[in-house]
Amino acid sequence: MFESASTLREEFAQLESELASPEILSDQARSRKVGRRYSLLMPIMAALDEYDSLTSDLSAAEELAGEDESFAAEAITLRERLAATTEKLTALLAPRDPNDACDAIVEIKSGEGGEESALFAGDLLNMYQRYAETRGWKSEVLDSEGTDLGGIKSITLAFRAANNTAPENAPYGVLKFEGGVHRVQRVPVTESQGRIHTSAAGVLVMPDVEADEIEIKDDDLRIDVYRSTGKGGQGVNTTDSAVRITHIPSGIVVTCQDQRSQLQNREQAMRILRARMVAQAEEDAANQASAARKSQVRTVDRSERIRTYNYPENRIADHRIGFKAYNLDAVLAGDMSAVIEALQAADLAERLESAGDRV
Repeated sequence: MFESASTLREEFAQLESELASPEILSDQARSRKVGRRYSLLMPIMAALDEYDSLTSDLSAAEELAGEDESFAAEAITLRERLAATTEKLTALLAPRDPNDACDAIVEIKSGEGGEESALFAGDLLNMYQRYAETRGWKSEVLDSEGTDLGGIKSITLAFRAANNTAPENAPYGVLKFEGGVHRVQRVPVTESQGRIHTSAAGVLVMPDVEADEIEIKDDDLRIDVYRSTGKGGQGVNTTDSAVRITHIPSGIVVTCQDQRSQLQNREQAMRILRARMVAQAEEDAANQASAARKSQVRTVDRSERIRTYNYPENRIADHRIGFKAYNLDAVLAGDMSAVIEALQAADLAERLESAGDRV
């Protein structure tokens, strides 16, 4: 069991040795890559050590059980602990997205429903920001466009975890299941007859990767600058500070105008571009996979309706896994733990099933 354990131990030892080497201090890109992989392997190594220790102790207890009843009782306890550790280790060894330990960039855009959709996009923004606060993450708005009634036409924000955050609690690994169409059913503030309307907003979740983690050639970029529009402080709307970057090979276009200077907007636009390129590569890989291998949970496709928020019934329903709860008010206030944990559990089950099929 756990055939890959010896290989992982060797890799962990190599990473540990490399991190202790003075040479790595001069290569920040390599240091980040090694450090991230080392952090991912740490809980696996701890679980492997516990598994080996419990296996050895259980073998000794079973051998002595015939001579001393106290060892028989100890063997029962050890079997229970070993079963729990085995389950934990199986989950840790399941194939996983290498970007799970990344911070996240989230785009929210209003869709069908006009002003009501924009107001709902604002509700989603508040929900994610409040949830981020419960996880101890920092949020940063990279670019935004609002409406006259206080709604959101589009907004791009980054979620960043503290430096000591465990990889399994990193923003991208937690939020990646939020990508898709979010539908709302409620009486809009603009509705005078009290009728329930349905509208939607789109969400895209991407890993926030470093500049050295994806190659983007300068010759592949077209960069335009223009004057910012909308609300802004002194100087924001009076100079050509807004930036539009087009990645010619992929056709991806990114605009950024929220920052005070052209340089700042360019840096933020490049950050968003890198995230979109990684997301597009993941979507292309998923589309090329066979139907049996596609995750039923994960999506970066904004066209897939994933969830409904029904205000009259105070109900939230996730259509991918059949999740339903009647605490919509609490969810919108940031209490997203139940639905996210259900999605993670479904994804883990799918990954374990896929791994079993390959054995």
